[in-house]
Amino acid sequence: MERIHIACVANKVGKEIKINGWVDARRDHGKLIFLDIRDVSGILQVVVNPKVSAAAHKAANLLRNEFVVEVAGELKERAKNLVNSESPTGAYELAAKEIKVLSEAKDLPFEIEKSKAVNEETRLKYRYLDLRNKKMTENIKQRHQFTRLIRQYLNKKDFYEIETPLLTKTSPEGARDFLVPSRLQPGKFYALPQAPQQYKQLLMIAGFERYYQIAKALRDEDMRGDRQLEHTQIDMEMSFMSQDEILSLIEEMMVTALEGMGKKIETKPFPRITHEEALKKYGADRFDPRKEKNPDSFALAWVTDFPLFEKDEETNKLTFAHNPFSRPKDEAVQKLMAEKDLEQLRAQQYDLVCNGYEIASGGLRISDPKVQRKVFNIMGLNNRQIDERFGHILEAYEYGAPIHGGIAVGLDRVIMLLQNEETIREVIPFPVNSSGHTSVMDAPSEVEPKQLKDLHIKLDL
Repeated sequence: MERIHIACVANKVGKEIKINGWVDARRDHGKLIFLDIRDVSGILQVVVNPKVSAAAHKAANLLRNEFVVEVAGELKERAKNLVNSESPTGAYELAAKEIKVLSEAKDLPFEIEKSKAVNEETRLKYRYLDLRNKKMTENIKQRHQFTRLIRQYLNKKDFYEIETPLLTKTSPEGARDFLVPSRLQPGKFYALPQAPQQYKQLLMIAGFERYYQIAKALRDEDMRGDRQLEHTQIDMEMSFMSQDEILSLIEEMMVTALEGMGKKIETKPFPRITHEEALKKYGADRFDPRKEKNPDSFALAWVTDFPLFEKDEETNKLTFAHNPFSRPKDEAVQKLMAEKDLEQLRAQQYDLVCNGYEIASGGLRISDPKVQRKVFNIMGLNNRQIDERFGHILEAYEYGAPIHGGIAVGLDRVIMLLQNEETIREVIPFPVNSSGHTSVMDAPSEVEPKQLKDLHIKLDL
């Protein structure tokens, strides 16, 4: 007999079926034992009657919560006065004829249904148990659903989903890089990507025109509620499109996905406000424009015309405001090349804010190697440093580079808002804690001396 998911039992009344899952609850009513069996799709009540099967009743006497079982029997309709209207399968029950214990569970460190009230250190140590909590399970399911809607939209719009490398070259992207030592080239290091920025631009130069990727971005930065060492972004790049065309496409994508998740969007099309106007009106470039503050109401707005440069707080020198590849507004190019009024220059850079959070950031890219080199010069890099760090992309510009631009949507933040959670840790299957320790596996950890020797590394602690 083939196992079926609990959510698919409705058309099996009167038939023999087999389900697999976890014991969610056990109630002993003397001769009758009632079990709630849970799988990924739902919960079904199982009735164990010794008159139906003495062996199944004997097995049910030994069960405890979170045992993994296989149950076979006849699916029946429950009496109308016993129907559980809060459950999609509450009108049915399985009369058990056979129960097999597939895996036993020892005493749990916390109650599954109350796991969100447990301290975070314990939750992350036993994250695989925490994820059995109904709300946590729903968070991960909704993450999948939103991602599926995004993929469907982009595939219909002729985007190619293309993966880019995780081992790349260190370059300034706004945060510290995670470095990976090379065994084969002693003293040299790979960097994990803070974003697929340069690779997606190279894909535009390669002629793919529309790219997307559900990409990991890794940044060695301090944690907060909406930030992790690694996060997931919906990364996109497009050729031969203006800023208005890109914003319209992304807006349609977000409306399609959010409304597909049952959310209400307050204002369509999304309002557009310049960075300067946002600072004057809200005091920040991320703000909450909602009129109704409820979990199902979403208010989105575009912030445009960011500064091209800003002062570095540590060095007091100019650096890029978002990333060094942002294209200046057309009227700013001449002043940029003459190095005039640099702090007043604006970029074709845009953010998407939602309910007080920045959920996406992007811009048009520089495609003229002379302009790109000038930006690096203003940032304080000499020509030798520019060629060492960015010579590959500057050379690529010289082989026919289309105008292009893109955006990265912070998937974790969007799901956090969708699920009305306070931190992105609640919507990431295995996050790190506020100290950077990973779930379950307790990383970072020490390594064997031989591993360090192979990598030509000596520790100086």
